[in-house]
Amino acid sequence: MVLIKSKFKNINLLLIAIVVSLLMSCGGDASKQPTDEKGFLAIEEELKNKFGDNAYYTDLTITYNKSIGNIIGVTVTEVPESLKMEQWNSTQGNWKQNQEISLEVPQGSKASDFMFQLNENINLSKLGELTEKSIAQLKAEKDLNNPILSMAFVKFPKNGELSKTEYAVRLEPEHGGTSFTFYYTLGGDLIKMDY
Repeated sequence: MVLIKSKFKNINLLLIAIVVSLLMSCGGDASKQPTDEKGFLAIEEELKNKFGDNAYYTDLTITYNKSIGNIIGVTVTEVPESLKMEQWNSTQGNWKQNQEISLEVPQGSKASDFMFQLNENINLSKLGELTEKSIAQLKAEKDLNNPILSMAFVKFPKNGELSKTEYAVRLEPEHGGTSFTFYYTLGGDLIKMDY
């Protein structure tokens, strides 16, 4: 009888160890993702898990910090008609709500017309792809060995015209210096590069 209890105790300890390791491997994934297409897709999945597949955004920014990883900032709502949005940040896998925002929209228009969703039109895998493209272009044109992401974001127009949405990628040399910002259309065409 004592032997049976001991086996169950060891099984329970093994199960606890497995659950703890699974939880630890899932937590903080977004902050540790690479700044490429695959990594940004994982960040998009985390956003959908946190806020839902049908969430609406007015702001979505991924900032990279060498010592702490990706910092994600969003202004989001699940109910656009409420005219209430929440501003959230994720640092090292911890989500924190910063503030609530009240919106005003022109009379006769819908609040959702001034927001975007993550779907086939606007998605983070495209933003990650464009980050990779920007790094390659910067290496080729400016002879920078290891440019790193400073910030990537979706620039949604204030008038809500979806076709005018832009992806923006800001890169900088690994050890600081001049930053370079690339602006792209939704289709991935380069609009301009500023530095």
